[in-house]
Amino acid sequence: MHQTPALHRAGFETVVFDNRGIAPSDAPPGKYSLEDMVADTKGLIDALDLAPCRLVGLSLGALIAQELALHHPESVRSAVLIATRARSDAIRRAQTLAERAVDQDGVRLPPAYRALNTAIQMLSPTTLNDDDSAATWLEIFELSGDADSTGGQAWVDLDVDRRAELGRITVPCRVVAFADDLISPVHLAAEVADAISDCDLVTIPHAGHLGHLERPEEVNSVIVEFLEKY
Repeated sequence: MHQTPALHRAGFETVVFDNRGIAPSDAPPGKYSLEDMVADTKGLIDALDLAPCRLVGLSLGALIAQELALHHPESVRSAVLIATRARSDAIRRAQTLAERAVDQDGVRLPPAYRALNTAIQMLSPTTLNDDDSAATWLEIFELSGDADSTGGQAWVDLDVDRRAELGRITVPCRVVAFADDLISPVHLAAEVADAISDCDLVTIPHAGHLGHLERPEEVNSVIVEFLEKY
């Protein structure tokens, strides 16, 4: 919503796509693996003859970008890894296990409850404590549909410790962390930046996991500034 127009204004061409499981892309049945998602992205890069290209990934997208930079460096010119991590700590593992348990048990939570839980997990206190902003986000989350629509994506393994492998990445990278992120907190994002030899870390204040929507101007600035160098 915000990053693509900013990149166009800066003179970049962009290709934006939705991973498998997210409409309008197909949602094949079954549990997806990280390898599936990486192969999808690599296939798109090859089909459009984009290599080597700049990658900008958020959350799971940033993990896919990590893997592409690691295993297919010929396809990657540089990468911006937003709201990322290389492992899960105790709380993040508990989050994953709890969400999978709800899915496996077939529990259907009321839309209003899902909206509230999503807002608390994804947004910063700055946004949540602003009544107008909070009300708008709660409405958006409730109207956006069932969170289970991600289906097979929920089974992508986020818990493997990839820090040692990340040391083999040779393309320039930038990690963008959000100060109030509960999904990929700053201390885990910083581990990614520390593991990659040619990588810096930028932390955006007053932003949660959806910081690219909460603080778009700041995020756009650090993306464009990096891509213009690499």
